[in-house]
Amino acid sequence: MSQETITLLTVLVPIIGSMTIPLAGLISRAARSVWAAALGAATSVLAMSLLPRALAGGEAVVRKNLVLGLDFILLIDPLSIFMACVSSFVGFLIIVYSIGYVRDEENQNEYYLLVVLFIGSMMGLVFSGNLIFLYLFWEIIAICCWRLIGFYRLKEHVKKADKAFLITFFGAVVMLLGFILIYGQTGSFDLTVMRGLPVSGTAVLLILFGMFSKSATVPLHTWLPDAGVAPTTVTALLHAAVLVKIGVYAFARLFVYGFRVPEGWADALPWIAVVSSLVAAAAATVENDFKRILAYSTVSQIGYIFLGYAVLTDAGVTGSTLFILMHGLAKAGLFLCAGIVIHATHKRDIREMGGLFKSMPLTALSFLFCAFSVIGIPPFGGFFSKFLVIMGTVKAGRVGVAAVALFTAVLTMFYLLRVFSQVFLGEAKAPAHEGTRSMVAVVSILAVLSLVAGLLIAYPSVLAETATAHLMGWLK
Repeated sequence: MSQETITLLTVLVPIIGSMTIPLAGLISRAARSVWAAALGAATSVLAMSLLPRALAGGEAVVRKNLVLGLDFILLIDPLSIFMACVSSFVGFLIIVYSIGYVRDEENQNEYYLLVVLFIGSMMGLVFSGNLIFLYLFWEIIAICCWRLIGFYRLKEHVKKADKAFLITFFGAVVMLLGFILIYGQTGSFDLTVMRGLPVSGTAVLLILFGMFSKSATVPLHTWLPDAGVAPTTVTALLHAAVLVKIGVYAFARLFVYGFRVPEGWADALPWIAVVSSLVAAAAATVENDFKRILAYSTVSQIGYIFLGYAVLTDAGVTGSTLFILMHGLAKAGLFLCAGIVIHATHKRDIREMGGLFKSMPLTALSFLFCAFSVIGIPPFGGFFSKFLVIMGTVKAGRVGVAAVALFTAVLTMFYLLRVFSQVFLGEAKAPAHEGTRSMVAVVSILAVLSLVAGLLIAYPSVLAETATAHLMGWLK
């Protein structure tokens, strides 16, 4: 098959396939679970088959002319392929984990349909070369997110799901206004024809508002910790590879690959990113709810990704691209480990836990490995991405920003090791046991990959460097 056909299938297989999941449910629960996992696996395989195209550099465009500038455009380049591979692979592992996690839940037809549609919409978004189609996929993801956060349908859960939807939906509408302003300036929604064009500060402000709301950047972050009421598999999707990464991906696609940012915004963005990272890390140090700590950690780490893209140096952009992979693997592992612990203890307050290393050693070690990667301890993958972001910040002459980023890394080490100590060390406070085989297998795979990605950093770094060269080609 041609790369254009493969890309189209990467988008259509999960989107169309998600609609067939209820039909599989008519056969049996097992058939439904297996079919959902098969759709996730097919999406991941299709995305990874595009890796040779990514390593070759350059871009290919699939275009279907429609009306009024609303052309259907798929942009196939190293960044979109990289993002598709990370999101689809982590999404597939989360579906496999779900087989054990939600096996006793009701509404499994809806759950698997929305999760697979979630992943498919992400594929559509990352390959979109038209701002309007990017917005449409953005909103489909928001609807899936809304239903999944309120999956248990308790009154308080529904309120928090509504909060998440309203904040992100409002942000997306504001972002759409920015896209319309850009259309007024350029006469096009096509990203491939507006590289390097200057845009107004007003359009930048509107677009950034939408990105920051989706990626839970301070002060638009409050919905993300509240989203912890969702099933752990859903929070892993939100934090690790899909939802909150949308904002940073769109930032890279629009403000690194695409438009020229006004000078004032170029100076302010690194500070916005690092302050968001610091505030969220400080919140995590005083929080005691297991999932909320990890949620604040996500907000903090997303700040690093924004920072690397904002400073516009080769090292910073490469580090941020690598960060998407390393954080996706490690944070998915942390949340899924939390799911196993909460499933076993029926508690979320880490002060009420302890001594779980003896009863669930695989989960404990997996959590520790993933935590090391998020902290940035060598030779785990997170070390290289964080190091490159900070180095790129220094190279951009933003030494003060880099110093704040380093202090934030220290806070990250403090709160994640505090969680590990409270949950897995000390005296056992309640009986517990490992999760199902599929659950433990998935967290173990993510933990090992967090280490292997660092040991074999030369391989993902080649792809990240290729993506950086393509993204910043118009700046050279």
